[in-house]
Amino acid sequence: MSEHAVSIDVREIMRYLPHRYPFLLVDRVTEFEPNVRIKALKNVTINEPFFVGHFEQYPVMPGVLIIEALAQAAGILAIKSQGERAENELYFFVGIDNARFKRQVVPGDQLVFEVTQLAVKRGIGKYTARALVDGQVACEAEIMCAKREV
Repeated sequence: MSEHAVSIDVREIMRYLPHRYPFLLVDRVTEFEPNVRIKALKNVTINEPFFVGHFEQYPVMPGVLIIEALAQAAGILAIKSQGERAENELYFFVGIDNARFKRQVVPGDQLVFEVTQLAVKRGIGKYTARALVDGQVACEAEIMCAKREV
């Protein structure tokens, strides 16, 4: 077991992120190293609301939602690294570069998100992110998130 192994459940995740069902796409955090990296999970089930229309005969998780889940994991890394999120601040997904999709994600898969912080300047964080299924890369991208007062 990694020295940075943790078990952060969905109730604690909801303290960091403003997202709620059906848009909260991270179920659990399994590793966390402040200002360095996070590893998190999403269990993909046939009950996901997007499977109704994407696609009825061959359900596939939309790639944009995998990217969103990676951005949520990056947000948890950013917020938890600072301690907590102030009531008047949100972290917004502000950029994506070099996104690639390498494998379809279907019901029954478990997505493993690996996000590593590259830099943080003036409230904007840049991260390298991968989503894996059974050790195979399903998606990878560079993601940017910005902290803003609302």
